[in-house]
Amino acid sequence: MSDWKAIAAKKKAKQQALIPKEWILKLDDIPIGADVSRVPETCGLMTVIEIQITNSDVDDLLEKLAAGEWSSVLVTTAFYKRAIIAHQLTNCLTEIFVERALFRAAELDDHLRKTGAVIGPLHGLPVSLKDQINIKGLESCMGYVSWVGTYAERNSVLTDILENAGAVLFVKTNVPQTLMWSETFNHVFGRTSNPYNRSLTSGGSSGGEGALVAMRGSPLGVGSDIGGSIRIPAAFCGTYGLRPSYGRVPYAGCVNSLEGQDSVASVLGPLSNSLSGIKSFMKAVIDARPWLKDPLAVRKRWSDDEYNLVDHGNGKNLCFAIMWDDGLVVPHPPIIRGLEVVKKALLNAGHEVIDWKPLKHAEMFKCLHDIWAAGAAEDFKVVTAVTGEPVIASMDLDDEISAVGKHEEHNNATVVIPGLSAYDLWQTHRQKRILREEHLQLWEDTIQITGTGRAVDAIISPAAPYTAIRHGKNNTAQYTMVWNLLDYSSLVIPVSRVDPEIDRVKAPHNFYNQKDKANYDLYNPADFANAPISVQLVGRTCEEEAVIAMGEIVVAALKRQ
Repeated sequence: MSDWKAIAAKKKAKQQALIPKEWILKLDDIPIGADVSRVPETCGLMTVIEIQITNSDVDDLLEKLAAGEWSSVLVTTAFYKRAIIAHQLTNCLTEIFVERALFRAAELDDHLRKTGAVIGPLHGLPVSLKDQINIKGLESCMGYVSWVGTYAERNSVLTDILENAGAVLFVKTNVPQTLMWSETFNHVFGRTSNPYNRSLTSGGSSGGEGALVAMRGSPLGVGSDIGGSIRIPAAFCGTYGLRPSYGRVPYAGCVNSLEGQDSVASVLGPLSNSLSGIKSFMKAVIDARPWLKDPLAVRKRWSDDEYNLVDHGNGKNLCFAIMWDDGLVVPHPPIIRGLEVVKKALLNAGHEVIDWKPLKHAEMFKCLHDIWAAGAAEDFKVVTAVTGEPVIASMDLDDEISAVGKHEEHNNATVVIPGLSAYDLWQTHRQKRILREEHLQLWEDTIQITGTGRAVDAIISPAAPYTAIRHGKNNTAQYTMVWNLLDYSSLVIPVSRVDPEIDRVKAPHNFYNQKDKANYDLYNPADFANAPISVQLVGRTCEEEAVIAMGEIVVAALKRQ
């Protein structure tokens, strides 16, 4: 058995050596809890044009790249520099390959110069990838010491699609060991912090992507989501993040945890600082007909009709239903304020807003727990046995290196030993189907109360019962997990930031349970200062086009406030 600590240290040192010396920051004067989101613009390492580029939204970047106004080399250099700065402040990266990315950017510039045409819809755009997405010749250790030194022999399907669309893949981003955590820490690369307050978590498991995109170190990133792993980092870091339904984005060729568990499968999806980035990614990927490259990809073309909301009154007089809480844990005051702000904006824009009554969330939570836990412990044990590294059993700062043990019940990767029998697992799958049927009927029955002649167009809910929280304290993913079980397309939308003067402690409510009381007691406004406030817009299965369009309507309404 090898010395896992030495392997991890060697890999981390190798990563550090890949950082260009001229891009290294002096970090001594930055407090641990500081807002570092704008340090890239004030540190003196970036030029005026590089700052302008990295503050541009995806649609503007693509327009200037296609016109040759900005070269791909210029844009890639700007984002690479900002990504490296972001990494030094938040520890968000895993794989760094500057020369490879710039070589690719130069090829794209040469093609545009010679032909006058772009290679594809993402021509010249830097795109970051969560560590598990394979790029040929690079490692995807996924937070496991055991996988350090294993190089991908081929690209994932998504990697090929993005490159064929003209994207420049330029960094890979940090994840928690096993991926099954809603924070980001592993023995190889360490812990990722929140750019707006480094004493807070960036979320997980796509926490590296969340932090990087929030720092504007990437205009478009790709994460994965099995229980909230795109949406929680997006919400905690104040970016947009889309969890598509199963199969809309190809997963083939990626490394993963819980391989073979496909009852509630992980999906890939985008994070960006603009909805134009979310739309550009989804349309480019779907237009590439991924079902011809991945047998599990859904054969469903991009639909302009769905994007134009033909099934939702053409976007006029929509009816949104707000789920204020899930009947289990009442969110903190900033989250409630975010929902109230969205409600007011939508009403002022002429839309209807009603309340959503949650249905059997505790049962859905237990169903997911049982499915994942059926083989999780053995899955983790098999991988880590190669080097003897311990399975991380806590995200707490005081317990970073833990002996093999259970994930406690409050974590979204609960491990129960022993797992279910095959028969009991079948019954759990059956229960999942019943819960989906009941929820479909609940949604359809809202036609009686919307006043539009249609059922509710979308649900708006919290993405978590709190904003970004202290490291090691993110103890639930229940506000995102249920939509995974139901396979609903879900989009996180940033709304505001925590202001301790506004978001004060409220009088105690009638607590649903002890967990609800503990969450209430956890709230101290000063501890959450400056954390992003976000909401989650939820549509139905495979409604990505409509969810993006309704997200644009929500954002437009918020901007008019």
